Amino acid sequence: MESIKKNWFTKVFSHIIPPKQWRYPIIVLAGIFVGLGFYVLYISNAFSYLSDNPKTCVNCHVMNPQYATWERSSHGRVAMCNDCHVPQNNFISKYLFKASDGLRHATYFTMRWEPQVIQIKEDGKRAVQNNCIRCHSNLIHPIALRSINNNNVEDQTERYCWNCHRETPHGRVHSLSSTPYARVPQLAPLIPEWMEKYISSERKN
Repeated sequence: MESIKKNWFTKVFSHIIPPKQWRYPIIVLAGIFVGLGFYVLYISNAFSYLSDNPKTCVNCHVMNPQYATWERSSHGRVAMCNDCHVPQNNFISKYLFKASDGLRHATYFTMRWEPQVIQIKEDGKRAVQNNCIRCHSNLIHPIALRSINNNNVEDQTERYCWNCHRETPHGRVHSLSSTPYARVPQLAPLIPEWMEKYISSERKN
């Protein structure tokens, strides 16, 4: 039995392990790719997305208007971004949503595919709607609750809370030009201080 296992492992690894003359270049290439991977994680501040800190949202400057308008709103004192924009029904759905949504955002912002006017997607609309009801259920009239649960009294069409409460909590934000003087947290510099000093000294010389 032991010999069969050894033969099986030998056959498998013989297809994975490169020939001797290729091992050193492949190790170097693998090291480069792993290093680049960690560097991308570092410059994108990827680990910050595991938290619920609102400052994470301004890792991408296109979200500055949303951050600034939220911070100055009534929600800025009682709710974080994730309280509204991420499912809160359980831990798994929350982090699955954050992973899929975050990957899409990172791809769009890295490739510069983001539109001038950012529109919330259908999954995001459902998450926000459910969170509005979750937090404000004690304030919603039964008729209004029937309306926003896709059973509108008049025409039986779908309604969202923000169809009426349009300016909560972001106001009428349309683009970066909507809040040109917005004050948002500054990102930490990506270039280490010693390298910044070296670059500045080289420029002087």
